[in-house]
Parts: sequence; structure tokens; C-alpha cells
Amino acid sequence: MFKKILLSLSLFIGVLHFSVAQDVYAKNESVDVQNYVFGLHLNDASNQIKGETEVTVRFKEGMVPFALDLIQKSGEFGMEVTEVLEQNTKANYTYTNNKINIVPKNSNDSVQTFTIKYQGVPERGLVIDTTKYGKRSFFGDNWPNLARHWLAAVDHPYDKASVEFRITAPDHYDVVATGKKVEESNLENGNKLTIYSEPAPVATKVMTIGVTEFASRVVDNINGIEVTAWVYPQNRLEGFSDYTVAGHVLEYFIDHIGPYSYAKLANMQAKTQWGGLENAGTIAYFENSVTGNKTVEPLIAHEIAHQWFGNSATEKSWNHVWLSEGFATYFCILYLENEYGDDRRKEELAIDKRQIFEYYRKNPVPIVDLTIKDPMKVLSTNTYQKGGWVLNMLRHKLGDGVFWEGIKTYYSKYQNSNVLTDDFRVVMEEASGEDLESFFEQWLFVKGHPQIKWNWDYSHGNINLNIQQLQDHHVFGFPLEIGVVKDGKLTVQTIEIAQRNQNFQIELAGEPDSIILDPNEWALFEDIGKL
Repeated sequence: MFKKILLSLSLFIGVLHFSVAQDVYAKNESVDVQNYVFGLHLNDASNQIKGETEVTVRFKEGMVPFALDLIQKSGEFGMEVTEVLEQNTKANYTYTNNKINIVPKNSNDSVQTFTIKYQGVPERGLVIDTTKYGKRSFFGDNWPNLARHWLAAVDHPYDKASVEFRITAPDHYDVVATGKKVEESNLENGNKLTIYSEPAPVATKVMTIGVTEFASRVVDNINGIEVTAWVYPQNRLEGFSDYTVAGHVLEYFIDHIGPYSYAKLANMQAKTQWGGLENAGTIAYFENSVTGNKTVEPLIAHEIAHQWFGNSATEKSWNHVWLSEGFATYFCILYLENEYGDDRRKEELAIDKRQIFEYYRKNPVPIVDLTIKDPMKVLSTNTYQKGGWVLNMLRHKLGDGVFWEGIKTYYSKYQNSNVLTDDFRVVMEEASGEDLESFFEQWLFVKGHPQIKWNWDYSHGNINLNIQQLQDHHVFGFPLEIGVVKDGKLTVQTIEIAQRNQNFQIELAGEPDSIILDPNEWALFEDIGKL
């Protein structure tokens, strides 16, 4: 997603090995949710919704209790559970601390379906509001763990499931949701039933609905995947024009990464707390993203990249969200590089680098910060821009061929599954034949970056280059390209930085005009100035 604000992080308390995850959500690995059917009744008279969740679960190790998240009624907001069924009989359950705790009675079947009926007014998650044009609207805005305000579900990305939305609403609304539309039926009471079904497993963080007055259009079809735009009628022409590029972006990522996982790709103008939210197959973009000026291409590329990274290959722990946001940030840059050339890559990375340095001055923490327990605090310049920079450095270290081979293998292995940083490292090691543990450790689990002072002179046919790392907590090791400018021509050589203070000699016939560190934006370091 694109954020509108940056969230502050706790201070780093030391280097921790990256197979560990701090995420405190109580995961029940003995139970695997297979499918959700969410029945929702929306109305114009009030913000109260009626919900019915059918959840099909597989018990891996015999019948064990399990829990679903659902925020309980407290004052104006929250849900009241009216009935819980196991198959067609009353279930054995309790509802406390925003958890529906179910103890199965039937011990014969390893796969069972339970039904939870509830009603109430959601405080968050389902945004019930008016659009900027004053039209009533309902938008799912679940990231990171807000689905529990309106859906009874395991509200954590470690347990993904196929999903069906059955939306009953007044018949003047248009409805889009996660999945492909399988039914739209007018009912006798002035309501309309709309059903969308998504067979691929989806995390609750990226399930959504959009219910308002829409103008919609098919803007492309890529490999049988329908690409659509859903915009407010007042923005019809501008929205169809702006969102048409989504098909081209989708094609690029299919060609470079692997198959697309979802039933469709809808691009939806919406009420969202984010600049964009990468809901699986139904992306939400902030209302003012529609201008007709075709300026949202980077935003669209970022959110579509998420369909592979974050949605399909999904972080198992919130502390590893860089596998979602860092990837989307860099794969947006890769798309822009493909479209507009390498100078665009360098421009984007230079901007991101300045933001990384500024952020670090106030938040000296690593990308994977295992001190964070609240998923709302995992998003930062670290997980976006610095995560993207790590991928840029990894690409340069391995070379384009190996990098892309590793990316394709990683996605193929973890499509529709869950990952931690260690899983990605292992795949890239196998693709490259290199030990990447120190690379991943220093860039993802150590705070900060190299802060460099340097100088050079020329004598006796050699450039004498002195480089000093100033940060005191860690000595970084990394390749550094040296650009030598002579008679207006740039040549590049690579040195290996491995110590706090190093001196290098580069042979050159004649004094150079100038020396440039990292002319092609491949190394993340802060140039503090001359020694």
C-alpha cells in the first residue's frame, strides 16, 4: 500500500537472528481455515449490519478448540453474536475478549463447517461514509487487522482461505468485492444480492467490498484476466483513462515474476485510510487519485506488485512486512525502469535514499524490528524505501540474470503461501550459489547504514582513495562502484568495502577530472563529506 503518514517505531535493542518473529498473535497451527462465506446485509436506514460467516476448517491433529476474531459490542460500536452453529446444530462456544472460542463436538470429520450469525455497527474495517460527492458508501479497509470489526474470521495473514462475499443491499448500489462476480439478482423487497467468489487463498487484511454508486468498465484483458475500473460516476471518463494502465502493469509482472493468483483485477476509487490498499484482485485507491492526468501510474504499479508480494507470497509475521512493502516499492521501480529507462530507477532510488537517512536520524532501528508488537506500527520508511533499497543491492550483487531467476523461484515456491525473511534468503542462496547470510543480517537486522567520509588525490599514475565509515555500531561490508571522470568520459570500477578505514589505489594514466562514488545508485550509504 501507499501510506499517507509514517508511523514511529520503538528503539532497536540489539541484533536478533532473522528466523525469529516477535508477532504476538496467538497462531493455532493445528487448525487451517479452508474457506469463508461472508453474508452481509447492508441498509440505508442505519449503519447496523447483519453478518453471517460460514467458515470451513480443517483440523490437522484431531478436534481442538479454535477461535475467530470479532470485536464485541461496547457502547455504540461492535458486534453481538446471535447464534453459532456446528454443521446444523448449536455449537459449544464462548464469546469473550473479542474472540469467538469454539469447542467442536463432532470428532468424526477432519473438515467441518461452522456458522456465526451476528449484528452491530462496525467502528472500523468497514468504512460506512459518504463519498466526496456525498453518496453513501461501504468500503472494506481491513489492513492490518481491522477485518475483525465486521467479519468473523482469523484476522491474521498466517491463515489464508478462499472467500465468497454475498452482499445484500438496496438495489440502487453497485457492488464489487474480492473475487469474480458469480451472481447479481434483484430481490422482491427492493434489495439486490451480489455474490463474488475468490478460489485462491486470501488473507483477511486484503479482503474487501466496495458498495456505492459506481461507473465501471472493462479496460483490458490480460491472459484471460479481466481488468476493470470502478470509479464514481462523476469521475467516469477520468477514472477509466487513469486506470487503463493497470493492464499493462499486470502484463509486465506476469511476464517477469509468474502467474497472477486472483480471479480478476479491479481498480476501485474508494474511501480508504491509505493512499492505496492492495486488496487481492480489488485494489482501492484514494478518492483524489482520479484526475484524468494519468499521474497515478507509480501508485498503480506499487499496488499491483503487491498482488504477488504481500497478497500471494504473504509474510507470516507482521515484523517481516518488508517482504510485502519493500518488494512492492522496488518492483514499482523495476516497472518504471522498464518503461522509462535506467535514469528513472536512479531518480527513484535517490529520492528514497534521502528519506531513509532522514528517517534513521529520528528512528535508529532495523528493517525487521522484533521489538514491535502492534502491526499498526510496522510500516515505515524502513519497510518501504529501505526494504526496496535492499532488493536493489541484492540485484546488483547477484546480477540481473540470477536475481530474476531467484525472484521467479521464490514466487513459484511460495505462491498462495506464507514466508519469513529466512525463506527468501534460502531461495536466493540456492539461485546464486552464494552464502547471503551476512548480507541479509547487516541490511535487514542491523540498524542504520554506512556513513562515509572520503577523499582522493592523484600521484604517480594512481588515484589514491581513502574511505572511512563513521557509524560506531557496525562496520558494513559492501561493493562500491567508483566513477572516474576524465576528459568528460565516465568509467566505473568496483571496490569492496570491508573495514572502518580503507585506502585504495586505482591505476590511471593522467589525473582525472573528478571522482564520483556510486554513480549508478547501487549502494546504500550516506556521503557525509570529505575527510
